[in-house]
Amino acid sequence: MARKNKTHMAAWKRKGLAAALLLTTAPAMAAELTLPPVSIGAGVRTSFTDSSYSGSSVKDSDDFTVDSVRLYLSGAATDTVKFTFNTEYNSSSDSVIVMDAIARFEYSPQFNIWAGRFLPPSDRANLYGPYYANHWGVYRENVLDGYANTAVGRDNGVAYWGDFGGLKVSAGLFDVPGTSSTASPNTNADANKVIAAGRLQYDFWDKESGYWLNSTYYGAKDLLAIGVAGQTAGGDTSFTVDFLLEKNLGGAGVFTIESEYAKYEGLTSVFAEKTTGAYGLVSYLFPQPVGIGKIQLLGKYAESVTDVSGSDPKLKTFEGDIGYIVKEFKVRGYLFYIDQSWDNSPAAVDATYAGVGLQVQI
Repeated sequence: MARKNKTHMAAWKRKGLAAALLLTTAPAMAAELTLPPVSIGAGVRTSFTDSSYSGSSVKDSDDFTVDSVRLYLSGAATDTVKFTFNTEYNSSSDSVIVMDAIARFEYSPQFNIWAGRFLPPSDRANLYGPYYANHWGVYRENVLDGYANTAVGRDNGVAYWGDFGGLKVSAGLFDVPGTSSTASPNTNADANKVIAAGRLQYDFWDKESGYWLNSTYYGAKDLLAIGVAGQTAGGDTSFTVDFLLEKNLGGAGVFTIESEYAKYEGLTSVFAEKTTGAYGLVSYLFPQPVGIGKIQLLGKYAESVTDVSGSDPKLKTFEGDIGYIVKEFKVRGYLFYIDQSWDNSPAAVDATYAGVGLQVQI
């Protein structure tokens, strides 16, 4: 009996020692496992497209395409020092590239400094990207997103931005895309120089806070906004004026008008070094749900003229969409039709694209 009691006492001592060790090391383990707040997300855009070409030897085609896949990561080191890292899947090369890598110093709505790779001050269309555009076939008409860029509209550099009530201001310096001592494609500027970029925007009705923008807010805001942006490097320039009007009509739906004028002279990502163009877009979101989503009708027309020796080819682009908006930019689908035709360019190919697109973000 005495031996049994001694055995129990020894067992209790071992358990007590283990408990004491656990209580002693638990705070250290917790400290090692503590992570700053981190936000993780992802997005995908995929489509089926029937492509038809006229007056050309290019064959018609039917294609399922993963248009884009993105991974998002952001967090805060302190209340004012933050970080963003986003990637983009490039379907043409079947590779993943760094889209955003931003050190963000955000002290107040009026004073923010970003450094790294991100969208420079430019047109609204570049600052909303395909995932926050109102239409499916974004960036097809040689008007939107024509600024020179290193990757997915982004450049490497540093910028200031601030919100002052309805006035939004941003300005920065960025690398000229390309290798040292050379000009990047469609850019005459020496890559040893820098791009000076700036944007001014005024919101007459509701205010848009932050650096990035949307093409629509699906009725969450009433907007009347005008923005002016420009970039210059080595004598080459790009200049745009953009406009957005969106009105929530209450029980009568949401009405949106968007437009832009663009003039690119040497500092551009479009196929010609000198291109001038404009577009107009109108959409209407029905107020009554149909199943789990709402129906949106949208039309867009654009023209762009390129400066080519001997002629001035004009590209005319029409797009018509029927959108099914389930959860704003998180879940939405489209039936789309895009028609592109050329004037003053016998060698160019007219084309039509019809299909179904789906976007999901988490």
